Amino acid sequence: MKRFDEWLNRQLEQCARDAGEDVNTYVARAVASKMVADQRLADGAAVERLMEHLSESGVFAGTEMPSVSTVIADPDRLRALYATGLLDSGPEEIYDRITRAAADALDAPHALVSLVDVDRQFFKSAAGMELQTPEERQTPLERSICQYAVANGQPLILEDARTDPVFKNHPAVLDGTVVAYLGIPLTDDTGQSIGTLCVYDTKPRLWGTGHVQVLNDLAGLAAERIFGPSAGQGH
Repeated sequence: MKRFDEWLNRQLEQCARDAGEDVNTYVARAVASKMVADQRLADGAAVERLMEHLSESGVFAGTEMPSVSTVIADPDRLRALYATGLLDSGPEEIYDRITRAAADALDAPHALVSLVDVDRQFFKSAAGMELQTPEERQTPLERSICQYAVANGQPLILEDARTDPVFKNHPAVLDGTVVAYLGIPLTDDTGQSIGTLCVYDTKPRLWGTGHVQVLNDLAGLAAERIFGPSAGQGH
């Protein structure tokens, strides 16, 4: 049986701390999430039964989202974000073209260039929404799904967040704003992610590798615009 070495154990402990959990809880939830994903592929009808049992056993009993505040509030990440000068800036056609292209290419009703600040997310561009005032172009951080893509530095793929063991508890999922979500982090050449290019839908979606690749390519264009050509090449 394969075992974690000392370095992997340290990484595991750090990931658990970032999630606000002890190692045993973190591992149990990770294994349970993999079980749910595998079961959904093998026998979708059995997922609800598995989810119910996991909830009854306490594995998914919590109603709060895991915290990623350590990453979101990291000073280096925030410096990279603030250096762009994009927070609270007005609409720009280049970003609007990117979000329109993302929405059209993925047949999604909504697409965003979202910038994740320490306590809010700001929409530099939003396709499929009429956002007129500065207040409408931002939401409190607790309503942000993008923060989890930013924190992990990897694409976040949710085909039906209502059945996801973690994201089913997210406020934007609970109120029906988001059911399906696909987000790509916008990352500079030092590895700091400041936001995402994302699409979302109010109904379940099956996101294929083609969808992810198209959105990744468009995110590369956005990153190149924000950070310069070297960042765009990383997508």
